[in-house]
Amino acid sequence: MNREPVSRELFDDVMVPNYAPGAIIPVRGEGSRVWDQEGREFVDLQGGIAVTSLGHAHPGLLGALQEQSEKIWHLSNVMTNEPALRLAKTLCDHTFAERVFFANSGAEANEAAFKLVRRYAWDHYGPEKNEIISFRNSFHGRTLFTVSVGGQPKYLEGFEPAPGGIHHADFNNLDSVKALISKEKTCAVVVEPIQGEGGVMPADPDFLQGLRDLCDEHDALLVFDEVQSGVGRTGHLYAYEMYEVVPDILTSAKGLGGGFPVAAMLTTAKVAASLGVGTHGSTYGGNALACAVAQKVIDTVSQPEILKGVKARSDKLRKGMMDIGERYGVFSEVRGAGLLLGCVLTEQWQGKAKDFLSAGLDEGVMVLVAGANVVRLAPSLIIPETDIDDALERFEAAVKKVSAK
Repeated sequence: MNREPVSRELFDDVMVPNYAPGAIIPVRGEGSRVWDQEGREFVDLQGGIAVTSLGHAHPGLLGALQEQSEKIWHLSNVMTNEPALRLAKTLCDHTFAERVFFANSGAEANEAAFKLVRRYAWDHYGPEKNEIISFRNSFHGRTLFTVSVGGQPKYLEGFEPAPGGIHHADFNNLDSVKALISKEKTCAVVVEPIQGEGGVMPADPDFLQGLRDLCDEHDALLVFDEVQSGVGRTGHLYAYEMYEVVPDILTSAKGLGGGFPVAAMLTTAKVAASLGVGTHGSTYGGNALACAVAQKVIDTVSQPEILKGVKARSDKLRKGMMDIGERYGVFSEVRGAGLLLGCVLTEQWQGKAKDFLSAGLDEGVMVLVAGANVVRLAPSLIIPETDIDDALERFEAAVKKVSAK
């Protein structure tokens, strides 16, 4: 059925105003290229915020979706289904995990993780051991629990009272954790190996190892939120492998479905036992369509040549952005890992990240921001090098325009 094009103005008439989308409406994508209603072409360095891990309209994902769509779409969790079982087995085979819980989004995977750490402590140590330590500038989702564990007060403003028993330390500062952690009350430490929304800030290896040691010492669980850093984004299937620090629980979403909503909480058999029958659930978690697509994503991304290619693309993109930054005096550094990169604005350009995003759209390249001072890049893990070249050329034109103002 052909439908008439809709305008951006319709958003203001029919949508809740919690978003402020740009003027363009993309209607088609292929690989790392996107076209809007007017037929304008863009190179996509957003990746749907680290979601479209294999680009747009990937033939393997289309095939998996089509094949499963002709079988079973959805079953309640009164029954299981083959795609969910296969995907859970694959995730366990490729990671530290022994058990998997499926959800639909990163926030839901984190909600499950945060409930689990409290339930596990309740089972093993009693109800007083219920405190969670997280970090300032962290981001774990938009449910009331996850936004409370997240370390950005702006996302909680107006939604109080927040759930209690949550404390925030300073990221990459182990002493600040030592000041909060206790054997009697702390049930878990929750951390992003690379803070995404907080400015694409990688954890120091010694910091993550220190968290592991502190958790072991205080009978607390260590939770890695890999919603943004997982599924090949860093050049490893999950970033914990890069750091050689193994968590007790790991959450995964975004790139897991390559654009199809799916999420997972991974953990050990011992910890998972605390979520017995009836303690938690999700109507759509483990949906057959979603799991079939995610299976193809993991099968593809886990191939050594794909993960190796992420590093090569990262090196090219990082160098190109740093060269642009030096030529125009706009970036002080490009940080991150793999294809999750943050271009940090110099003092002169502080607060202007959205200016570069907007100028990029005018020049035909889609980038992200991570706060007001960081231009964030999270393209497809298989973006062609020619697309990187085009994106850098277009972004330089955008920077030139912004810097000339």
